[in-house]
Amino acid sequence: MIRLRRWSMLVIAGLSFGLLSAAHNASLGQTKETAVRVALSRPLPMMKGDRLMVTVLEVAYAPGAASSPHSHPCPVTGYVVSGAVRMQVKGEPEAVYKAGDSFFEPANGVHQISANASSTEPAKFIAYFLCDHETELSVAPIDPTEGSQ
Repeated sequence: MIRLRRWSMLVIAGLSFGLLSAAHNASLGQTKETAVRVALSRPLPMMKGDRLMVTVLEVAYAPGAASSPHSHPCPVTGYVVSGAVRMQVKGEPEAVYKAGDSFFEPANGVHQISANASSTEPAKFIAYFLCDHETELSVAPIDPTEGSQ
């Protein structure tokens, strides 16, 4: 039963991703061909299969906008829809993700940088949270120097 529920949640997350991707392709006029690519594949930590819940958020940054340092108590997978975002999670190098790129954040990682990479263009990404317990999705404030190397 637990495996069935875990499988169902993964199917729901995959279908959500596929629908968003198809909508994005349709808005670009790309409806005659179907192209499939693995945008991201990561193993997940052990989770309580009978309590899994997926939450999908759309995050839009105005030009030059940024979030204050924070963490997420659940693993997060992100997909950049438009523009470019700068991200850095404690212990990882800073990275810029552009439209079509995906990223992963482990549970409880300190998100030191989350910002629009442009001071002139907006940016938007979709964040998929997979949780196995009732919780706030973001925890802030976090000291930005926490965990700096």
